[in-house]
Order: sequence, then C-alpha cells, then structure tokens
Amino acid sequence: MLKEISGGVCAAQGFAASGVHCGVKAGSSPDKNDLALILSEKECTAAATYTLNRVKAAPLYVTMDHLENGVAWGVVANSGNANACCPMSHENAEAMCAAAAAATGREPEDFVVASTGVIGQTINIAAIQAGMPAAAAALNGNGSDAAAHAIMTTDTVKKELAVSLTIGGKEVKLGAIAKGSGMIHPNMGTMLAFITTDCAITHEMLEDALREVVSKTFNRVTVDGDTSTNDTCVVLANGMAGNPLIEWKDEDYETFKAALDHVCRTLSRAIAGDGEGASRLITCKMVGARSEESAERLAKAVVGSSLVKAAMFGADANWGRVLCAMGYSKAPFRPEHVDVSFQSCAGEILVCEQGEQVNFDEDKAKEILSQKEVVIAVSLNEGEESAECWGCDLTYDYVKINGDYRT
Repeated sequence: MLKEISGGVCAAQGFAASGVHCGVKAGSSPDKNDLALILSEKECTAAATYTLNRVKAAPLYVTMDHLENGVAWGVVANSGNANACCPMSHENAEAMCAAAAAATGREPEDFVVASTGVIGQTINIAAIQAGMPAAAAALNGNGSDAAAHAIMTTDTVKKELAVSLTIGGKEVKLGAIAKGSGMIHPNMGTMLAFITTDCAITHEMLEDALREVVSKTFNRVTVDGDTSTNDTCVVLANGMAGNPLIEWKDEDYETFKAALDHVCRTLSRAIAGDGEGASRLITCKMVGARSEESAERLAKAVVGSSLVKAAMFGADANWGRVLCAMGYSKAPFRPEHVDVSFQSCAGEILVCEQGEQVNFDEDKAKEILSQKEVVIAVSLNEGEESAECWGCDLTYDYVKINGDYRT
C-alpha cells in the first residue's frame, strides 16, 4: 500500500540534504536559500530527462556527461541564475561540481548539477564556491525543506513529497523536491525535480520507469507555453532498502513505477497550481478519444490557451474558447460530437453538448469556476482513450512578475 510520509528527499535511507544562502544573485535576501546539496551514503543508479529546447543551459550538458555511466552520488543546484547562454557557463557548471566534490570528499563527476534563474548573465561562481563548505556541513537527514527552498525562484510554495511502499517484502521510500512556477511547458520532465529512492533497481529499469512516468505527468503541465532552457528531472536510487533488485518489467517494476507516477503527478499538479500569478489550478480531462496521443494534444491545447486561461481567471463559462483551442491543436476529432462540462467542489455544469451550447445557469457556472481548482471535462465520444493535463489561469500578476524579471 502506498502512503505519503514526511522527509522529502531525505525520506529514503542514506540520503542527506541541505540548503544555504550564498548570494548567487546580487542583492538577494540573506534569508533566501540559493544553494542546495543532496548526497547519498552509497553510489546510486541514476537516470534523468531534460528539456527539448534546442537552447540548453550548460548544467544540462555537464549532467549528461556525468550520467553517461548511469551512476551518481548527489546533486548540487542553485537558484538566482540559470547559468545559460553566458560566458564561462560550462566551466562554471563544472566548477560547481568540483566545489561540491571538494566539500564532501567525492569526485566532481559524482554530481548532477542544475541551475535556475535569469538567463544570459554570468553566474557568481565565487559565491557558490565560498558557500559550498557551509552547504556540505549542513547536510543532514532533515535537510529536505532547506534544499526545497533553495531551488525556488518565483515559486510561492515549496514542492516536496515522499511516499512509502512495499516491494519484495521490504519497505521502499521515494522522496522528491521540485521547483517551477513560470517558463513552464516542459516537453521532458519538470523545471527542476530531484527524486531520491532507496529502491534497488537497475539503470535500465530506472530510466524506462522515469521516461514512462514523465511522459504522462510533467510533460502534461503547461503554465505559459515557454519551454525552459534548464528543465531537468533526475532520480537517484541507492538500493539501501534491500529489496530484490528490479531488473525486469515485472510486478515489482510496476509497483515502483506506480509510486514514481504518484510522486511526479502530485508535483506536476503543484507546479501548475503555483504558476506565476495564478489564482487557480486548471485541469483538462479529455475522454472518449481515438488515441491517448490525440487526447493529450487536445487537453494540453485547452490548458495552454491564453484565452481559456483568461476566461478561467474571470470565472467566465466561455466554452467556445475550449473548442477553439481544440480545433487548432492539430489532433483529429469531430467537433459535432463534443460535450463540455465545468467541474469543481461547487458542482458540475454541462455547457456544450454535441458541439453546441445548451441552456445553463450562468450564476451556477460562475460559482463553479470561482473555486481554487477547476476541471474542464471534455468528452469526444469517439473512442476509449483519455488524458489529463494541468495548467493555471492567466492573471494580471503574470505580466507584473515577468515584465521586469531580469532587472
């Protein structure tokens, strides 16, 4: 049985974490952590997914190099600067790993490295190097909270989760922290997500599980349609739970994958709901499709539509915008068969049937759409496949946050 527990990335056996302030961004508050470390007692099987943006930040390339052998010991990450498209970016990403290694007694290639923040400005590597000994000294089994706060940028809440389950008669734990609020349209994994587990699993099975899960969780989130240069999702498995090694796609594999899916799905929803300036989480459930691929494409078009998002902000039951977004998604469907309902904790209301408006209570619709979480439920009435995607409304604050983000 899967159950949520406390501890974040330190919930699994053998993992410690920390987060400290080192001043990556000039003028940042000393109360804001901006350097995170995660370290395992034992070597970990490792897998990762990355942004599909052609412009990739240097930390991604360094991480790719370090994970060529499928193993890692830890993660070093900063907020305040993306270390992307700037002088010395690759050298500075390597320098972050070298500093983490020197402070922890490991080797530079033992670390995954990630950065988040402003693109195009050279990172303050001296601040990171100066702060690394403190980050290493602060490593402990209760450090997930500090690390989660250290990777936040415009996030308003931390994203942290851990679960426990049984595999092969042994208790196995998975924990994670993530960040993400703006520039979110992943096409890979998430903005930044670090997942730890004490499950014993081969690199091949871990990589397959991560890719299968990411495709149906983080890849189904969109806040603003912008795919970041720095998106990275990494999972580290140190095997300390002592379960029989998962080396085939058997029942144990499916159990592990289900737990990983729960963690990633929960974080995906948290990221969508914390979109920059957002006031509500928008879920689009697309059912009755001919294929899962088309259902996903249609649902993502709906939650990604600026006009749909604006209507959700205004609690306006403008269902025509839903059909409009579906129409330009390039996914096949028959408009004349489509039913649309709006749902929330305040109830459910049918607003479109067989592609045409039905009479509905506008006041009731507004009440439903005024809740913190709103579901746009679409039935295509053409097949058996479905998909669910997540986004948020578009508010005035999104423009305020991004109008002067760099300065």
